[in-house]
Amino acid sequence: MKLKLAALSIALLATGGAIAQATDTIAKVKASGVVTMGVRDSSGALSYTLGDGKYTGYHVEICQRIIADLEKAAGRKLEVKYQPVTSQNRIPLVQNGTVDIECGSTTNNATRAKDVSFLPTTFVEEVRIAVKATSGITSIAQLNGKSVATTTGTTSVQTLRKNERASGIDFKEVFGKDHSDSFLLLESGRADAFVMDGAILAGNIATAKNPADFKIVGEVLSVEPIAIMIRKDDPAFKKLGDDTVKAMMKSGEIAKLWDKWFIQPIPPKNTRVGYAASESTKGAWNAPNDKPMEDYAKK
Repeated sequence: MKLKLAALSIALLATGGAIAQATDTIAKVKASGVVTMGVRDSSGALSYTLGDGKYTGYHVEICQRIIADLEKAAGRKLEVKYQPVTSQNRIPLVQNGTVDIECGSTTNNATRAKDVSFLPTTFVEEVRIAVKATSGITSIAQLNGKSVATTTGTTSVQTLRKNERASGIDFKEVFGKDHSDSFLLLESGRADAFVMDGAILAGNIATAKNPADFKIVGEVLSVEPIAIMIRKDDPAFKKLGDDTVKAMMKSGEIAKLWDKWFIQPIPPKNTRVGYAASESTKGAWNAPNDKPMEDYAKK
C-alpha cells in the first residue's frame, strides 16, 4: 500500500510539474530546446508559406525577434518548429501547449482574452470586402442575394451582419478552411465577395494570377487590433514578448518591417501588397497597448 501511495505521489508531482511548465514557456523551452511557432499558410503579408515547410511575413519576423530574446532568457540556442494553424484551431493549440507563440493574423478581443494572452498590438486592421473588379459591387447594400465568403473560425461575417448598413440585407455564407481557400471561392465565382481583414485581402489579391481582376470596396465594417498570441497566465513570457515588441516600436524597427512587407516587393513573386500603415496602426506603435477590440469600438 505504501509503495502504491509513493508511486501515486510521484505521479502527481510529475503531473503538477508538467502543468506548471506548460504555462511557463521559458522553462519549457529551456528544458526541451525547442520552441513552436504557430504560422498561417495565407494570412497575407502577415504570415504565409513559401512552400517546403518555410514560412515568412511581418508577424513571423517579429516573432523571430521575440524568440531571439527567448533564447537569451533560456540560456541556450532553440530549434524553431513551424506549426501551421487555422482560424479554427489556433486558440486550442496555444492553450494545450502545442504552439508556444502564434504569429498569424489574430484579432485581440475580450472573448479570446479569457483563454489566451496577447502581446502589444502590432497593427490596427479594418475589415473590408473584396470583389471581382467587374462585379459592380461597391457597398454592403449590393450584397443582398449574393454569396459571401469568409474563413471558418473568424468573426468577419458576424461583423458584417451586425453592421447597421446590413439591416435587411440577405446573403448566403460560404466558408473556406483558410484564407487562400476563401479567396479561391471568390476567384472561381463560387462567392460574390470575400469579407476579411484588409491586409489579408490585399495580400491575396497581390498574389492572385491577375491582381487587376479584384478590388477592395465598401464601407469599413470594423476596426480590429491584431496581435501575436501566447498562453494565458505566463507572466514571464508575456513580459519578455511585451518588452521585445515595445523596443521594436520605440526604435522604429517595426515601421521598417511594415515597409518591408507591405510596401516593398515580397517573395516569392516579388509583388507589392501596397498597404500603407493607418493612423490607428501608427498610434498603436506610439502608445503600445494590448487593449481588446471592444476598447476600439468605444471610440
